Amino acid sequence: MVTRRCLILLLLLSAGCREKSIAPGSAPLPSTIDLTIKDHTFHLELATDPDSRHRGLSDRPSIPADRGMLFVFPRPDERDFVMRQCLVPIDIIFIGPGGRIVAIHEMQVEPYDTPEAALRRYRSGWPAQFAIELPGGTLEHLDLQAGQSLDLPWADLKQQTR
Repeated sequence: MVTRRCLILLLLLSAGCREKSIAPGSAPLPSTIDLTIKDHTFHLELATDPDSRHRGLSDRPSIPADRGMLFVFPRPDERDFVMRQCLVPIDIIFIGPGGRIVAIHEMQVEPYDTPEAALRRYRSGWPAQFAIELPGGTLEHLDLQAGQSLDLPWADLKQQTR
């Protein structure tokens, strides 16, 4: 007869050995993707689910010059971002479903405890399905304009949202 203690131990061990299942024919989501803009390569963390999109780059004491975040939304819509609990300035690029830039903003740090309703809104102004956040001050070196295309596998990224 298996004792209760042995049964609990067996359950714990078997739970730790299980692999996460992946749907047949689908690849696991990468955690980052590289984007090159005018000879500058950025390693972007992917934010493809509601929690990671809400958290964004909040609470980061710094963002390395070659890092950032790519937000992927299930469908295009007019978007707005805020600097919720952000400790450093962030530049944002809103991108339409076809990969063209629709808006660019330099977002400034706000007091950490600013209520959500009082935070400044940085709007896309047009339907955007993607947003890229980079360290503050990056945009002035990239000379990007609305209407420009950025080269990423947009169609593949659209399929990876949750």
